[in-house]
Amino acid sequence: MTRLSVSSLTQDRIVNVDALRGFALLGILLVNIMAFSSAFYGAEIPDPAFSSPVDQGARFLIACLFETKFYLLFSFLFGYSFTLQMQSAEKAGKSFLPRLLRRQAGLWIIGIVHAVLLFHGDILTTYAVLGVVLLMLRNQDEARILKLAKWLVIGTALLWIIMALLAASEPPSGNPDAIRANADAVALAYRSSPATVIGQHIEELSTIWMVIGLIQAPCALAMFLLGLAAGKRQVFLRFDDYKWLFRRLLAGGIAIGLPGAIFYGWCSVYLIGSIWDMAGLAVGILTAPFLTGAYIAGAMFLFQSVNGKSLSGLLAPVGRMALSNYLLQSAICATLFYAYGFGLIGMTAPMTGIFIALGIFGVQLILSTWWMSRFQYGPLEWLLRFVTIAARPRWRKQRP
Repeated sequence: MTRLSVSSLTQDRIVNVDALRGFALLGILLVNIMAFSSAFYGAEIPDPAFSSPVDQGARFLIACLFETKFYLLFSFLFGYSFTLQMQSAEKAGKSFLPRLLRRQAGLWIIGIVHAVLLFHGDILTTYAVLGVVLLMLRNQDEARILKLAKWLVIGTALLWIIMALLAASEPPSGNPDAIRANADAVALAYRSSPATVIGQHIEELSTIWMVIGLIQAPCALAMFLLGLAAGKRQVFLRFDDYKWLFRRLLAGGIAIGLPGAIFYGWCSVYLIGSIWDMAGLAVGILTAPFLTGAYIAGAMFLFQSVNGKSLSGLLAPVGRMALSNYLLQSAICATLFYAYGFGLIGMTAPMTGIFIALGIFGVQLILSTWWMSRFQYGPLEWLLRFVTIAARPRWRKQRP
């Protein structure tokens, strides 16, 4: 194989990593728009305004195929990219530690602004903190890293199984009338004014810790670690050498991940508020990494085909400016559903939300392709790069 063809192959597989990140953003948007559009998202009862079979089917689709899977995919890619940042610092002859700490501090500040102004379900602040943990674990041997990742997921699932068993031994505590009244008050706050939107976000940030600390953070860290191990082995750049691994990921996703996702989706939609809802969450936590792995493997196999390469090329610009697109998604949704714009929270059916999300992502495909053809980085990527290297990066691409 000639040097040119090797370089071209390597570039294709870097594009594939960006494409996976773009794919992850689509899944995250499909989940997040459900939270933006309904104050009943995460409540113990379904939204009474949208309870038809079509509404429930749409929510089941999102819960089954997207919830608890795509933030794991994004987390895996964060860990994988961590190794690329290490290589970049080494190539530049710079110390990696101060670079990473500046980057994580910048990410944390962006996340706080995002959480207060746009979306209380922000993941960036969690990533900022967990990135420092990953920094401390980066030199551990692979076997220890993989073992820790395994037990983070198993331990989190076991915790929720125990909580489900404890809940089963006590009478139901949820009051449907009180839950509806609270959801109505939340929707009113989001529709009233920008000030009440911010106030509601701040209030919800004081309680969101349970979701972050008992579900997202340990599972995200587990995927960070798996991504770190994969990055050290360069599994995407050496796809041919690891086809056996991707085949196993596909098999595991079909045999374990998909049944677990169906069980989780069914419990969280059709048995919401019952003991089975919590049990479904435990099963979902335990099996979601398998389906996420199958998504990664399936996409990588697809990207090897002619049509798949075209898809990869379409998704890659979105992934290359993932931070900017993540916040843009929140800004658009906040404008649609909150008092910043149209105040449509509580007025949009789940299926309509899905189509809105697909429309937003379609616009991002176009905008990202246009932007990345002219600039080196997305707007927030440039800012974070500036903070990371403590120097002004090149902004525009040089024309040939």
